[in-house]
Amino acid sequence: MSLKCIRSFELELDRSDGAVYSGGEVLSGQVVLDLNREIKVRSMKVQSRGVATAHWLENRSVGMNTACSDYTSKETYFRKRQHLIRDNGDVTVLPAGRHEFPFSFQLPEEALVTSFEGKHGSVRYWVKVKLHRPWSAVRRIKKEFTVIQPIDINTPALLAPQAGTKDRLARVWYRNLGQVSVTAKIDRKGYTPGEVIPIFAEFENSTSRTVVPRACITQIQTFIARGTMKQKRSVVTAMCGDAVAPLCRDSWHGHAIKIPPVGPSILHCRIIKVEYVLRVFVDVPGTSKLSLELPLVMGTIPLHPFGSRTSSVSSQYSLNPSWLCLTAPDQPEPPPDYRTIVPEEDESEQSPTPPSGEEDFSGALEQPLQAFVQEFRYRPPPMYCEVDPNPQPFYMRPRCMTC
Repeated sequence: MSLKCIRSFELELDRSDGAVYSGGEVLSGQVVLDLNREIKVRSMKVQSRGVATAHWLENRSVGMNTACSDYTSKETYFRKRQHLIRDNGDVTVLPAGRHEFPFSFQLPEEALVTSFEGKHGSVRYWVKVKLHRPWSAVRRIKKEFTVIQPIDINTPALLAPQAGTKDRLARVWYRNLGQVSVTAKIDRKGYTPGEVIPIFAEFENSTSRTVVPRACITQIQTFIARGTMKQKRSVVTAMCGDAVAPLCRDSWHGHAIKIPPVGPSILHCRIIKVEYVLRVFVDVPGTSKLSLELPLVMGTIPLHPFGSRTSSVSSQYSLNPSWLCLTAPDQPEPPPDYRTIVPEEDESEQSPTPPSGEEDFSGALEQPLQAFVQEFRYRPPPMYCEVDPNPQPFYMRPRCMTC
């Protein structure tokens, strides 16, 4: 039968193109079949799959010859199938016109990994439809969709500070005797794209040559197949500091490096991992670079305002300070009479008393700042009067008559 009998054969997802799914959600859509005239269909089925694949080739020497080794591994997260027209041994006749066949799949809750495309592997999710007709070629449609598993950086492990120290001795024959050391620290491990990482570092140059400190964020892609590992490193952003003169030291007090738009970390896949590190290094003349790496995790859920105390104030670059005006009324009301709120017998108790040296105020700093703002927001001022309620007796100093 001529293919012209099918005007269109399309696969539509209920969400628009570019939509992102996560584990536990429902993937739904419909197959649209528009016919110029009636056709006979044996079966039509739709299936959805999620697969991670790693693959690369390596040349190795075997005696005098060179052999090519193929490294391949695959991990399937789910595979579901649904029959839209079941093959019962007979054909189904579809009349001319537009036909819609809805379908839906429940994605697994925890087994999914974020979609990824790398040099030696990928994590892909797709929906495929197959149309079988008698005495005709099989018609196929395939549409991919994106899955992102959320990573919340508001956890103790990802809010912990990261620090390290390294040193290296320069080579003597390069006339650069001495040692270079670097110490770096960041306030947490988890970040999201668009945030700024403040770097605190110290560089000590005990050599006779000038050294240049630098920093960069590196993405590390790791592929595993047949017990062999393949890695690919790429720099996503970098910065350069001021040169450190011989026998001098320099410090970074929160040098900022901004995270560009990058994919989230992939840490729970058996054959593919995507990791990030903050690399602080120094170019030392006459020797290899002195490099210090601090691990990073790129998440999808940003840091909550007033987060854990383990994150320092310098980590709040990307926070929105709009909370300051959330509790402020548009038009403040005039304060009430002070004596109608505080009785006379309680006025003595309202007066502040100096704290004793034994009192502990450490717990007060752990409370939310907004609680203190609410506590003092509606405290009315005392009454004001220009007439002194307790006048002092007027006393005139007697004038000396001899003057």
